[in-house]
Amino acid sequence: MVDRTCMDFGLMDAHELGQATIRQMVGVVKEIEKRASCEYIHMELGNPGLPASEIGVRAQIRALESGVANQYPIIVGIDPLRYWASEFIKAFFNLDIPEDCIVPCVGSMQGCFALDTLIHQLRKDKDTILFIDPCFPVQKQQCRVIGLNVDTLEIGDFRGEALRDALEAKLRNGSIGAILFSNPNNPSWMCLSDDELRMIGQLADRYDAIVIEDSAYLNMDFRDPNRGKPYQAPYQPSVGHYTRNCVHLISCSKIFSYAGERAAIIAVSPELAKRHFPALTERYHNDGQFMRTLIYQTLYALSSGTAHSVQYAMAALFEAACKGELNYVDNAREYARRAQKIKEIMLRNGFHIVYDKDADDQTVGDGFFFTFGYRDWTGEQLLNKLIYYGVSAITLSSTGALREGMRGCASAIRDDQFEVLENRLRKFNEDYKDYCHE
Repeated sequence: MVDRTCMDFGLMDAHELGQATIRQMVGVVKEIEKRASCEYIHMELGNPGLPASEIGVRAQIRALESGVANQYPIIVGIDPLRYWASEFIKAFFNLDIPEDCIVPCVGSMQGCFALDTLIHQLRKDKDTILFIDPCFPVQKQQCRVIGLNVDTLEIGDFRGEALRDALEAKLRNGSIGAILFSNPNNPSWMCLSDDELRMIGQLADRYDAIVIEDSAYLNMDFRDPNRGKPYQAPYQPSVGHYTRNCVHLISCSKIFSYAGERAAIIAVSPELAKRHFPALTERYHNDGQFMRTLIYQTLYALSSGTAHSVQYAMAALFEAACKGELNYVDNAREYARRAQKIKEIMLRNGFHIVYDKDADDQTVGDGFFFTFGYRDWTGEQLLNKLIYYGVSAITLSSTGALREGMRGCASAIRDDQFEVLENRLRKFNEDYKDYCHE
């Protein structure tokens, strides 16, 4: 039945699931659940597992009731959003990014695609984005859509000073136009240290590469209990302290559990925002300024603005966080609790954590994502067997990881499912602990 379902989704059988996209995987598993009348343990999709912030919901409803739905939103963003977004960045990054360097976008996915498109046009000789892997798979897919070249650097084996040499070796040939990473990292949940961010920033300036810092999991390194107090250290570590060539993607999806409304901002360092590029002037017959071209040419072509009502929701969420009325970090700590329980179950039943160490040999924290493996199996081998046991996740190979295993997401696991997961993994281990792949 599982194999027939996979074939109905364009796969040969369950053994091809390792090549499926995340959304294709979700579709397969949901259809299996329907046909088998059996609930899966869902670890494949990074959906928030907490209710959307009521502050945002109320603000969005008020905006709709006031009549904004019949008006195109101003593409640069409503004034309250830009003001509170700038304050939010100051409160939680300790960075000064003025309002005119901030623009809303339809989720970080759209923001990243817009930036990829613009970077592809800036300089003919810098035609490549360097991904600090492992990474969110769809970001590379976006590059393939527009024909932007991709290079990779596996962070797991280059921590501390080793990162500087490895990164410089990539940048030295002059083709790298941008460097993209998430911090905490999706999928490994490793976190770049301030020293490592300084190295990235300094090298970006030296080799004139734009850094795209994806802050989807802002302040979700829960190992520090003092994180998340506005205008107080410790702040979210950021490459923005060490480079003039930086763009921040700040999403509401995870920190405010607002994924369904596709709400995020692009915040550009002032020096980069005001920089002029001759290639943009040649293409668009404008003054070639980075920020204006991003807004009025790229984002305008993609969606002509971000939904009007959700901009009011974002403004309200940023304002509440800045004023200490919404502690989004404490709310999100629930993910760390769930991840800790899941990891304990896995370790008891023959599994191991693939990316288990962070910088300075620290243990990787518990959070939204985690990685796991089984004996010496590849991620594809593990996925192809786990699917029959009612457990779904994605392979690490799909994220660009060089280590074998799978990415799991803790967000969707309910308390009543921990015992179910334990039973399924115990059965799996009993069946396969002595199994050898030919």
